Order: sequence, then C-alpha cells, then structure tokens
Amino acid sequence: MANTEHTLPGQAQRQLFTRNLMRWHRHHNDRSLPWKEEKDPYRIWLSEVILQQTRAQQAIPYYLKFLEAFPNIGALAAAEDQVVFRLWQGLGYYNRCRNMLATARYIMEAYNGSFPGSYDDLLQLKGVGPYTAAAISSFAFGLPHAVVDGNVYRVLARYFGIETPSDSTEGKRQFATLADALLDKRSSGAYNQAIMDLGATVCTPLAAKCTVCPLHKHCFAFRQDAVDLFPVRSKKQTVKKRYFHYLLLQTGRHIWIRKRREKDIWQDLHEPYLIEMPYALDEEAVRGTKAYQQLQLPGAISPVYEDLLTQRLTHQLIEARFFVVRLQHKNDIKIPADGAWVTPAALKKMAFPKTLVSFFEKKLYF
Repeated sequence: MANTEHTLPGQAQRQLFTRNLMRWHRHHNDRSLPWKEEKDPYRIWLSEVILQQTRAQQAIPYYLKFLEAFPNIGALAAAEDQVVFRLWQGLGYYNRCRNMLATARYIMEAYNGSFPGSYDDLLQLKGVGPYTAAAISSFAFGLPHAVVDGNVYRVLARYFGIETPSDSTEGKRQFATLADALLDKRSSGAYNQAIMDLGATVCTPLAAKCTVCPLHKHCFAFRQDAVDLFPVRSKKQTVKKRYFHYLLLQTGRHIWIRKRREKDIWQDLHEPYLIEMPYALDEEAVRGTKAYQQLQLPGAISPVYEDLLTQRLTHQLIEARFFVVRLQHKNDIKIPADGAWVTPAALKKMAFPKTLVSFFEKKLYF
C-alpha cells in the first residue's frame, strides 16, 4: 500500500535505505562531475547556482568558464555586470545571475569574502534557498542538512510509495522531513551526493534502470510495477504564448539596440526594437501597429521579414519574428531615447537572450 500518511517509515526501514544507498555510493557510483567532492564553498555555491534549472552536462562548460574568469568570489564581485551576463548567456533564468552578483558583493562586504558557515546564515543570501543552503552546508562544512531536489523527490517517492504530490506545500514538507530522517549525519555530504547521483543516473524520470538499482528489492514502485507513476504531481503547467516582432533598424554598419529594463523575462539583456502583440504579424500588419508608426519612418521604407525563431521558457513560449528596416540616415527615424546605435563588434560584447544570439549568429552579425 502506498504511503498516504505523514508518519515516517520505521527506523529499520530507514536504516536499510541509507545503508544500501551509501554502499552503492562507495563501490559503484562512478558519476564524474567537476564540482564533485569539492569543499570550497565558493565553488560549491557557483555550481549550485548554475545547476538551478540547468542539466548537469549543460552546466559543466559554464562552471569551468566562470571559474577561469572568476577564480574566487572577490573576482566575481569586482566584475562588471555586462561581463558576467555575457558569460552567463545561454543559461537563461537571468535572475540567477543577478542574484549571484548581489550575493558575491554582499559576502565581500558583510563577511570579508568568506562564506557564512551556518545553514541559517546561508539562507539569508540572495538566491539561496533551502536546497542550496543544504548543499553548501553539507558539502563544504559537513553539517547535517539533507538536500531535496527533483532527483531526491523521485527516489523517495518511488521507494516509499509516497502519493502526496511533490509540488504541493504538504508534499514538500513531507519529503523534507523524510529526507532529514534518512540522512547519514556522519557523512552528510556523501549521502547527499549519493541520493542525487542515484536519481540522476539510475532512478531516472524515464526508463529507470531498476534492475541495477541498489534499492530495488525494497522499492514500493518497483514491486508494484508502478515506477512511472511516481512522483505524483498536482499542478498542470500552463504555457503562455507570446509574439515578439523585432525590427532590426540598420543604417550603414550600425544597428539600434536597447537594454530591457522591465520587470519581465530577459531583464537587463539587450534586444533590437520590439513590437509585442497578442498574435503574429506579417510585414503589412507590422506597419499598421502604433509602435511602428511612432518611429515616423519615411513611406518608402518598409520592414522586410527575415526569420522566425522560438524559445521555450518554463511557463512561456516565445515566437520571435525578425524584420530588417534599412535606413539611409539615422535621422530618417524618430528613435526612442532608451537605446543606441552599435556596430557588429559592439554586439559581441553585449548580453542577449538565447533567441537573439541564435539569430545574430545565423545571420553572421556575430
């Protein structure tokens, strides 16, 4: 019977789980990652920030690039924002990057460049939640705090048959309590690494490798042939579709670019002139928009459709259409005051959303 109550499994059952997991970790866990076994809190924190919303294999080159550019927290704190954003380019979720910079500067100011050594103090840092605080405190300082991420939810839900939705407030509390009860407090870092690695390499979301799992003999989902039913989720993700129409205003070798200041996706990244509408537009429809008419372009000048690219975010799907507008002179247009004319060489030093990077690279702007 699945676990629908909030009572903890018995001590013997918990000890069996932890003992088998740790044995597997010591003798069979060969997952290799550049931050594995790391004790430096800066490097652990950097890896965890990059890993938020990012798969490990995608995160590795970014982690190595950041370490090369900023080998310590002082170097990161002293860096110019745009240099850091440019290096982050392609990872998405740019709030992570903003929080990372704010935290680096705060640690330099408040802690003289040394990470706080307690879980509660780590939680006060911008962008650091319970998972990241547990990872830093256990991996760097050996403190007894269990990490709970998607891999952990999956392993625990399947093994113990937990039917409480993992994305509910009730479920998060239940999983956190169980994770703490299972933690090997003498080797918290090794335990946390073990359960995350098991979820990433064996107890995977699809096509789980149950026959080689060190826990499968006592796993509820395996014994019930219900592995694909766990973990249970309550929320259906709704995706909002947005239609971006970018005008590449060009004169000679210059293109007009602005920085996104709005509290929206891609804040602090750069983009050409944007017309957002609730539906897709063609060239003629673009000319009829208020945003286009505000540019007061001469009638002989028309936008020429060039490309369509899409980008999926967590809750949004962006359809970006690109239109080239070629001008003879900069004064042919009533340009907004929040941007500037830049050269292709300058584009290479600016941070853009992934969609725009793909367009510029495809069209040889970079």
